[in-house]
Parts: sequence; structure tokens; C-alpha cells
Amino acid sequence: MDSETWQRWLDWGVVLVVLLGVVLVLVAAVAIVLTLIGRRKTWPRSLSQRVRWPFRTTLLLLAALASTIALPVDASLRGGLRHALTIAIIVAGAWFFANLFLFFVDSGTRRYRLDQSDSFEARKIRTQLQIVRRLVIVVIVVIAAGAILMTFDAVRAVGASVLASAGIASIVAGLAAQSVLSNLFAGVQLAFSEAIRVGDVVVVQGEFGTINEITLSYVVVELWDQRTLVLPCTYFTTTPFENWTKLGRALVGSVYFDLDWRVPVDRMREELHRIVAASELWDGRSAGIVVTDAVGGHLQVRVTLSAADSSSVWDLRCLVREKLADWVRREAPEALPLQRVHLDPPRVADAS
Repeated sequence: MDSETWQRWLDWGVVLVVLLGVVLVLVAAVAIVLTLIGRRKTWPRSLSQRVRWPFRTTLLLLAALASTIALPVDASLRGGLRHALTIAIIVAGAWFFANLFLFFVDSGTRRYRLDQSDSFEARKIRTQLQIVRRLVIVVIVVIAAGAILMTFDAVRAVGASVLASAGIASIVAGLAAQSVLSNLFAGVQLAFSEAIRVGDVVVVQGEFGTINEITLSYVVVELWDQRTLVLPCTYFTTTPFENWTKLGRALVGSVYFDLDWRVPVDRMREELHRIVAASELWDGRSAGIVVTDAVGGHLQVRVTLSAADSSSVWDLRCLVREKLADWVRREAPEALPLQRVHLDPPRVADAS
């Protein structure tokens, strides 16, 4: 290797060292700024942990790409190396922007923790952040993949023909991915229409549960018995369902009794008020008894109860049903449902 070649390699080494020095200075400057801000706030530490390695990797790859200008190798080899570094920079950049975006989303999510604030606003924001989080990550990945493909000459060469046939291709793709796209749009619709939110109590397909997660394609419902029900997003945009907490956590529940007509309704009301007054489940808003029907030899007695949330109203209904049934057996046995049968007297045979 002659002196001229050595000199070219030496020049490239100097350029690389200078560029690496610039990268180190930038990294150190950013770290110092975040440390100074972190003395008064907590978010700089989380930001540093989230984007430290994507940021450093991207800068190092940019420095390596810039140094290839002085790299003393064959032009074809230099072009291949630059192509590989460009792809690596696109991947690292997507990694960096995805982590930066996730930092902001997770910061917002922590501000609206459901175990600390179970308000409408908290559940709405958490639901929307879940959908936006997934949607933006998908967009970043798609953009990065498209940018990588566009670095290949063959892909750019066929770009014109692809755009020319975009109308037909979009129709074919739309038909092929109809169910996927419908779930995608349904997921976005659910997030921003507030039909359901994370933490809502719902009744779907006869099952009672809580919305645990909303994605771009499916909704996870945690049932009362700790089973998990997974439904496509389109289910909630095309099928009727019950949302017990859309307008508030407080609910009114009901208990029905079929009793005999001799039931002492006033005394039963007094017993109901005694039961709910002694229970911590009752929120004090309403508790009453009315006779809603009188058919088939029975009176239908409806008991209405209020509680602060769905779990409390369920437990209160069970408690009142048990206590009132025991009270009827002990204090008003005449009110127990009876089946009355009328027997005609026997006919006397005609002596003639």
C-alpha cells in the first residue's frame, strides 16, 4: 500500500474521529440539559431512559454515513455501504421517533390513572391515548418501511406504474382487507365517539364485565368471574350493548318478588329501609317498594335500590333479596306465594 493510499485512509480516520467527537459533544450537551432540568422536574429522567439509545444510535449512524464521503474504497463498495447505512438510519430514526412519541403518550396516561381518578375525563383520555398510541406506531412503521423500499432503484423504477394502477389496486386491496379496515376504523370511532371507554362497565352477549383494553382491531372485556371476552371493534359499532357507566358510576338496581295478595307492603317498606340503612353499600339516594303487577294470583313487588357503582349495586341487590326473603318467611308467612285450587262440591246422583 503506497503512501498516497495511507494518506487517504488517514484523512478518512481524521474525518471519522471529528464526526464522532461532534456526536459525543451533542450527546453530552443533551445529557447536561436534561440533568439540569431534572433537578426541578421528574420527566427529563423518564425521557432520557426512553430515547437515550435510539438517539445515540441515530447520531452514530449519521456520523458513519457522513464519513463515507472520504472513505478510500471503490465507488460501488462505497455506494453499497452508504445504502446499508441509509437503511440503518431509517430504522434507527423510526425507533427514536416511536420512543419519543411513546414517552409523551405514557406521560399523559400516567396523569389519568384510573386507580386515582375514575372520572369521565380520565377514562375518555386513557381510551383515546390507547388508540392513538397504536395508530401512530403503525404509521411510523409503515412510513419507515416505505422509505426503506424507496432506497432501492428497482422499487423507484416501478413507482410510476404502481401509481398509474393505484385506482384498481386500491379497489382490490380494499375488498381483500375489508374486515381488517372495518375493524381499524371502528377502533378509531370507538375511541373518539366515547361509546365505550377503558373502565366502563358493560353487558355484552349476556355477560357482565369491564372494558379492559381497546385496540385498533378488538376490545378486551374482563368479565365478573375473571374470564376474558375478546370482541372485534365492529361488534360495538353494529350490535346493541349496555353501558352501565356512560353517564355516571352511580346506578339504580331492582329486585322482584312474586308474593301473595296478602303481603303487607307497608311493613315490607319499613323492613327495606331498615336493611339499607344498616348497609354500607347503599349510597342514600333512593330505596323504595312499589307493586308493579297483579296477575296469576300474585302481586309483583319491585324493590329499587341505589349504590355508588355497579359492584355495590349488585351486592346490595343480593343482600336485600336475601334479607327480605327471610323477613317474609318469618314475619309475613301469609305473603308466601300460593297456588289456589277451587274444588267444586260433588254432585248428588238423581234418585229417579
